[in-house]
Amino acid sequence: MIAAPRLARATSLALLVPALALGQSPRNPAIDRIFAEWDRPDSPGCALGVVRDGRLVYERGYGMANLDYDIPNGPRMVYYIGSDSKQFTAAAVAVLALRGQLSLDDDVRKYFPELPDYGTPVRIRHLIHHTSGIRDIYTLMSLRGDRLEDVFPDSEALALIVRQRGLAFPPGSAYSYSNSGYFLLGQLVKRVSGRSLREFTDAELFRPLGMTNTHFHDDPGHVMKNRAMSYESDGKGGFVISYLQNFDKVGAGGLYSTVEDLQKWDENYYTHKVGGDTLQTLIHTRGVLTNGDTLPYAFGNNVTTYRGLRLVEHGGSMMGYKAYIERYPDQRLSVLTTCNLGSINPGPLSHAVAEVFLGSVMTSGQPTAPAAERAAAANIAVGTSSDPALLIGDYYSQDLDVVFRVARSGDGGLTLQMPRKAPQALVHDGGDRYHLPGVLVRFERSASQPSPAMVVEVARMGAITFVRRRAP
Repeated sequence: MIAAPRLARATSLALLVPALALGQSPRNPAIDRIFAEWDRPDSPGCALGVVRDGRLVYERGYGMANLDYDIPNGPRMVYYIGSDSKQFTAAAVAVLALRGQLSLDDDVRKYFPELPDYGTPVRIRHLIHHTSGIRDIYTLMSLRGDRLEDVFPDSEALALIVRQRGLAFPPGSAYSYSNSGYFLLGQLVKRVSGRSLREFTDAELFRPLGMTNTHFHDDPGHVMKNRAMSYESDGKGGFVISYLQNFDKVGAGGLYSTVEDLQKWDENYYTHKVGGDTLQTLIHTRGVLTNGDTLPYAFGNNVTTYRGLRLVEHGGSMMGYKAYIERYPDQRLSVLTTCNLGSINPGPLSHAVAEVFLGSVMTSGQPTAPAAERAAAANIAVGTSSDPALLIGDYYSQDLDVVFRVARSGDGGLTLQMPRKAPQALVHDGGDRYHLPGVLVRFERSASQPSPAMVVEVARMGAITFVRRRAP
C-alpha cells in the first residue's frame, strides 16, 4: 500500500507533467530526427520553438528537463540562456540612451570612476560591441584559479576588472568577446537608473511584452517554478548535474526564460511594441572599428547571413545549459532552441531546423562562423633560443594577484602550474615561446632586465605580464 504523502506526491507529479507538455505540436519527423539522439526518457535534451509570421508553428521538447523527477523538456520549462542574455542587457542600455539618461559615447569612467585611466577612453558603445579591450572576467577567474562553484559576488568581480592596469588593445581598434563588458553594462543600468538590471528589465521589457516567465536571476536563492536542471555526461553513459547555484554574473548572462516567452521577444522585432522603431533600429546597429571596418556584432546579436539569407543570431552556454536564438527577418522565421545538456551544440541544430522550412530558398555552401564564436589567434614572434633551466621560478602578476610556477619536467622540459591546478607540460614552440591548450606563453629578457618576465596570452584577454619573484 502506498503511503499517503507518497501517493499525493506521485499524483501531483502526474498532473504536473501533462500541464508542462501543453502546447506541444503534433510531431514533424523531419524536425524530430534532428533531436532524435536526445529524445528519450533517460537523457537531457532541448526545447524547440519555430516562429513564422509571429506564430509558434512548431514547439516541442526532447529528452528530460529533470532526471530526478522524470519531467520532460518543453516550451514552457524555464532554461538559463547564457550569453543570449546579452541582447536584453544591451536593449536596457539602449532604452536609457534613447531617454537621454546616458550617451553611448560616454567614457565608462563617468559611471565607474574606480576603473583605471587607460589613456584612451573606453566608451559605452565599446562595451556593447566587444571592442573595449577590457579583459574577459571568466578568463581572468580561470587564470587565478577561481572556481565557478565558489561564491564570487559582484563586488569581487568588479574589483578584479578594476585591478587590470592594461587593456588587450586600444579601445575601438579590435573585436574580442568580453563578458566583463556586459557585466559592467548590467552594473551601469543600476548606477544610471537606480534600479537593478532585473528590476529595470522587468518593468521596461518583460512585463510590457507579457514575458511572465523571464527574469535576470540576481538572487541565487530565488525559487523558480518549472526550472529545467542542467547536466553533463558522467563519462559512463549517464549524466551528472552541472547546475551551479552560486555563480552568475548578471548582464553577461543570468537570464532565465522559456521558448514561449522568447517568441514574444522575437515578435517585438516586427511589432515594435516596446521601444518603438528607434529601439529596434538602434539595437540592430552594428559596431564599427576605428579603421572603418563594420563588425557583425550589434547589441548582443550577430547580424550576418546563412546560406544566402539575412540572419540575426546569438548563442549562449553556461553551467551545462545551451541556447540559440536565430531570426531570418526577410522570411519572418525564427528558431528558438534551449537545451540542458552541456555537450549539445544548438547552433547547427537550429540551422538544420531552419533548413526544413527555408531550404528551398537557401543557397548552397556554409557560412563563416559568427564573430562571437571565433577565438582570435595570437601572433607572437619567436624569441631567441635559451636554456629552459634559466626560466624556472615563481612568476607574479599584479593584475591577477597570483603566482604561476615554472618548473622542470621529468623529460628536461618545463611545466607551468596555475593556482588550484596540477602542473601542465609546456609545449616548446621554439626560442622562448611555449604553449598550453588555449594559452600562449613567452619569456622576455633584456640587458636591463636579465631576470625573465613571462607574458601569458589567452583569447579574450590579451597579454598579461608576470614578473619573476623567485628563481631556484
